[in-house]
Amino acid sequence: MNDARLRRGRGSLAVGFFVQGVTFALLVTRIPAIQDRYGISDGLLPLFLAAVPVLAGVSSVLTEKLVARIGPARVLRWAQPVVLLALLGVGAGSELWQAAVALGVFGLAVGALDASMNMLGVSLQRAYGRSIMLGFHATYSLGGIAGASLAWAGAHWQLSLFVSYLPVVALLLPVVLVGSRWYVAGERGPAAGEEGAQAPAGGGGVVFRMLLPLCLVMTFAYIGDSTVSNWSAKYLQDVLGSSEELATVPYNAYMVTTLLGRAVGDFGVRRFGAVLVVRSGAVLAALGFAVVALAPGPWAGMAGFTVLGLGLSVIVPQTFAAAGRMFPAASDAAVARLNVFNYVGFLVGSPLVGALGDAWSYRGAMVVPMVLVLVTVVYATSFGSEKARYGGSHERSRTVDVG
Repeated sequence: MNDARLRRGRGSLAVGFFVQGVTFALLVTRIPAIQDRYGISDGLLPLFLAAVPVLAGVSSVLTEKLVARIGPARVLRWAQPVVLLALLGVGAGSELWQAAVALGVFGLAVGALDASMNMLGVSLQRAYGRSIMLGFHATYSLGGIAGASLAWAGAHWQLSLFVSYLPVVALLLPVVLVGSRWYVAGERGPAAGEEGAQAPAGGGGVVFRMLLPLCLVMTFAYIGDSTVSNWSAKYLQDVLGSSEELATVPYNAYMVTTLLGRAVGDFGVRRFGAVLVVRSGAVLAALGFAVVALAPGPWAGMAGFTVLGLGLSVIVPQTFAAAGRMFPAASDAAVARLNVFNYVGFLVGSPLVGALGDAWSYRGAMVVPMVLVLVTVVYATSFGSEKARYGGSHERSRTVDVG
């Protein structure tokens, strides 16, 4: 396997992450418009929103079986176009059942997409012999910023959902179809020179007891992320007394610092090791939640959400990478199972904060994700040796699965 092919595989996968960031942001930032278009009541809306991560979790489990037969590259090649078309379907319908079908297809496809995309990222990182996983997630964050900006433009110009989505899908669909020609997956065994790769007991299968700490870290990270995405605007406006316009800023600031943290995170992992980077990120995220909980006014609250982005940015990509190192002979299965807890955290986070806010106070509710993310400090040893470095070279890489 030559360096040029590896670089093409890395570039095409980065494009896939970017496109998924755009697509997901276009969906979640236009939820009020989707609700209005289909006449979904406030009572019914949570069921529609919960169905997407539930179906995505089911699909992630099924993807483990599918990948074993045809490989992650082929799964991703077909899942991403379906996600884009499902997004267009959400904007094209007018009846409630059409929204249910489109969101259902979106959830099933996005579960397969998330799992296969991270499988390829983990295997390419092994092929490179150094940390590159955060870079992929940085392009996802960049896509999220682009998608949110496009959604803002559509709302500002009062465009229908279909008119907003059509040009984006028309542009991105051929991009992902062409780019998928260069998807590659690296070797499944331990990379040369990679420390901390341990074979699981039982001959290469995934031992859930070993994977459990990473599952908890993934869940807690997404509880923190969903807290920001679902409650930052309400918190700033209702608790800290900001204007409606200013209340839209914290999530954008969070996304920007998430992008920055991921853009430089791989260098930190190469220099200091994954354990120290993840522990530092968890402490920084907890500090951000503490600032939010204690903020005397909106600008201090905004600073807290901004710090949160830097802290949480490194945890999820490194959790996927750690699963690949923990089970080098079964990394696809480990990533698929770990990916389910992404959706668990998303499902738990928003209702948890809302319930605590209503029953107690929203300031107090921010303490709960703060404590949960601090648990990552305890579990950080699961991310590998404190002094582990990603060494190796492209010459020691090889490819066993080509899309």
